[in-house]
Amino acid sequence: MPDDRSPARPIPVTPEDLEIALLELVAQSRAQAAEDPFRNPVLAVTLAITRRFDREEIGEDDLDALFARLRRHALDARAGRLRVYVGLGDGAADGVEADIAGRLVAGLAGRQGDVEAFRDLVGRTAFAAVFTAHPTFGMPKAVAAAIASAASTTDETARAALVEKAAALSTRPDPKISLDDEFEQACIAANHGRSALDVFNGALLDAARERWPDRWTEIVPKPFAIASWVGCDTDGRTDIGWWDTLRYRLISKRMQFERILRDLPDVPAARVVRELTAGALDSVKRQLAGAPLLGTKPSLEAVHRFALALIIERERAQVDSGPMLAGMAAAIGAAESDADKRAIAVLRSGIAAHGLSNALPHFRLNASQIHNAVRRVIDLEGEPTDAAQRRSHLSTINTLLNDVQPVPVDFGALAAERASAARLMMTIAQILKHVDGTHPVRFLIAETETGYTLLAALWLARNYGIADKLEITPLFETASALEQGIRVLDDALRNPHWRRHLKRLGRLCVQFGYSDSGRYVGQLAATFWIERLRLRITELMAQNDLADVELVIFDTHGESIGRGAHPTSLSDRLAYLAPESAREKTRAAGIGVRLESSFQGSDGYLMFGSPELARASVSRIAEHVFADELTDDDAFADYVINDAPAAKRAGGDPIYAEADFAAEFFRAARQDMEALVEDPGYAALLGTFGPGLIDRTGSRPAARQSDGGGPVMITHPRQLRAIPNNAILQQLGFLANSLHGIGRAASRAPDIFRSMREDSVRFSRAFRLVQHAASVGDLDVLRAYIDTLDPAVWLERARRTRRDGRRDELIVVASALERLNLAPDLRRLFGRLTTDWLALQSAAPDLATMSARLTLLHAIRLALVHRIWFLAVHIPSFRPQSGLTREALLERFLRLDIDGCLALLDEVFPITPDPTLGLNFGEPPGPRDVGTYEAEHATLFQPIRRLFVRVREISGMIQHEVGAFG
Repeated sequence: MPDDRSPARPIPVTPEDLEIALLELVAQSRAQAAEDPFRNPVLAVTLAITRRFDREEIGEDDLDALFARLRRHALDARAGRLRVYVGLGDGAADGVEADIAGRLVAGLAGRQGDVEAFRDLVGRTAFAAVFTAHPTFGMPKAVAAAIASAASTTDETARAALVEKAAALSTRPDPKISLDDEFEQACIAANHGRSALDVFNGALLDAARERWPDRWTEIVPKPFAIASWVGCDTDGRTDIGWWDTLRYRLISKRMQFERILRDLPDVPAARVVRELTAGALDSVKRQLAGAPLLGTKPSLEAVHRFALALIIERERAQVDSGPMLAGMAAAIGAAESDADKRAIAVLRSGIAAHGLSNALPHFRLNASQIHNAVRRVIDLEGEPTDAAQRRSHLSTINTLLNDVQPVPVDFGALAAERASAARLMMTIAQILKHVDGTHPVRFLIAETETGYTLLAALWLARNYGIADKLEITPLFETASALEQGIRVLDDALRNPHWRRHLKRLGRLCVQFGYSDSGRYVGQLAATFWIERLRLRITELMAQNDLADVELVIFDTHGESIGRGAHPTSLSDRLAYLAPESAREKTRAAGIGVRLESSFQGSDGYLMFGSPELARASVSRIAEHVFADELTDDDAFADYVINDAPAAKRAGGDPIYAEADFAAEFFRAARQDMEALVEDPGYAALLGTFGPGLIDRTGSRPAARQSDGGGPVMITHPRQLRAIPNNAILQQLGFLANSLHGIGRAASRAPDIFRSMREDSVRFSRAFRLVQHAASVGDLDVLRAYIDTLDPAVWLERARRTRRDGRRDELIVVASALERLNLAPDLRRLFGRLTTDWLALQSAAPDLATMSARLTLLHAIRLALVHRIWFLAVHIPSFRPQSGLTREALLERFLRLDIDGCLALLDEVFPITPDPTLGLNFGEPPGPRDVGTYEAEHATLFQPIRRLFVRVREISGMIQHEVGAFG
């Protein structure tokens, strides 16, 4: 169809008119495509919008006004979904905690030793919410705060005003996000979480006081905890100094003391605790005053001053919660009113769970960093992960463990240490010694694929004298780790040193990752392999007589379905991560389980983004944890984890009875996803201009650059981190890692597949991820992006256009795309995806489709991208700059490396005159470039910059429509 043949329409005069007209255009194009299978409805809308740009029917101001309206829709819908997700519903959160607590007490009433049973039940921490600093801060802080506030209110007028305020802001993330920014946001969420825990613990105490009026003060409820690894995660990072980690832990300590002083009753009974806390707070403030700031490279003198401040103030600042807990116990006994006793008891619970920290710390690094640190004392060739070297490494590390003796740790040694794992161990030693040594700290090891890694970490811990305070935790996330995880643990458990370590701690900790596993084997297949590993760990513990050791399972997932978060509700999310079968197996084995779950970045923090949201989230967690604990007593008959009919529940979930179907279904899905990952077209899809669609969303260092400038061309998905990988799929309109392979898997046994969707809660709950992925995906949208990279499409358009100058622009773009040579691989990829999607549609014809509004956002953005390319072809010729030619620059434009291209063009075509002009250098003047390039900047570079800002703005809106970043 020619570019200029569509008849001119009346120009919409308002944003509402423009929105209606464009949505009608989407609907009409979809209807026409149903009759014309060779028509791409999304590209047709893109072309129509381009023509309106050409005819100046839609200008920049029109777009900005439309964007504000589209933002308002997206943000309003997101706030509504958030409220429903955490279970706030139509009413307020008041009274929910009291109801749960009362039912808990009622479930125990009349038992022998019921007060002891209640004390033990609520006195063991059974769940922790962990705030992580994954680079998923995809929205501005102000927008996140507005969404949280809008989701928290029942006043429709107030909600509308909050959404309107947020819609006036950009959806793009805050620029230059620092680790301090991430820590600040995590602290806000953690503070709301701590306050919600206080409310819940207070409700438990109230219920206990009513039931046992003479003994309720004996109870120290701490069923839940708040943790964070922000500032403590050094996996793949060298930009976090040990002084930064210490500073963040001191800030957390300061917040804990400030909480105590704020909530402690001002009564004589609490005077000793108040004085102790006030003195400790003053000391911590003095310690913080000497702490180097983020991003600085402190001198040795500055490090020395900081170290002395920590040491001099150590005793007054308190390094263990024992004295404070003893003081609070005395204050409860001396307080005259129940209200004062209750207030002090609630604070005591918070300290009992968190020690002298506002949030418990999680430290993290990579297995290779552990291996490197130990390599200097181990005389072996080869890698520990090499199967041929396995026995020799295990034997050698066992010998080292036999003889290890702790070495002294001081700040001078810490400042001099170069090995990252040793430096982190020493940092932890100093934190336990000088900040807070109340509780053992979590030590997470990414990419653990051999038992040697755990034993090497244990040797390091013993070497630095912290083994009894370190919970060494393997992360199982890659496909091989999920398969080999049980062997990793078995190898470690065969070692007497590891077994004694677990017995002393009373806890075996494992971490399951959903991001890498999901992107390599598919999200549904990943959850099956994780559940299988969880069941095998229970069996392994039973075989090794470890029933007296608590099993801690830390599920580290993102906030999107592609990275393991359930889309329906927080209740479903918790049940999806901890399936009934696995819970029943650990309960039958007599093994206590502590569950932990990550809440990542802006999206995850939203669930704790206000006091109301935090209270609702904690209530959902309580329902999940205690429904599991009190199943026999049916204290939560109305909270049905298994929402199938009662008759079917009595016989168990049918997915476990059909073991062959389950194994074959998930194996088929995994095989197809693994084949997709190896498809060169998949790498081309992710890596061509996908990275250019998303902003930087965290403090991690920027992506690598190629030798010739610009981003590295992605040749395999492993070159991308999991978060941008998933974010790019969201932005391209097809969530392959949640959809692909399910069609072929379902087609192998379609009748059983349909019955599982109907009868199996476990299977249907997992399949809801597929349903959500389908609702925000559309192969027509994906095809529009793929066709945009196909030179044949541009040449066909050039053959038919009648617009002056457009043919030449189209031909230049086609030639540049031809040089990239992406189309053949992308066409084959599209065929692969389409074949599986058709099979999925046949098996599940009820799947929803992408909304018209989300489709419109994709079409507008494509029109803006095309317009950038049309302008880029007019960039004047220039001499090669550092080996970069005009042709290579145009290819970078096609990959949407717009910021890099414009920075280079600012140098090649300066807008300011040469500053050397007119200066006498004492010799005859040589040649100068006397011209400036205001025209090129005004007609090309600045319009491209403005267009690209709008491209990224739409990416932010798509993020909200999809429901999460990355």
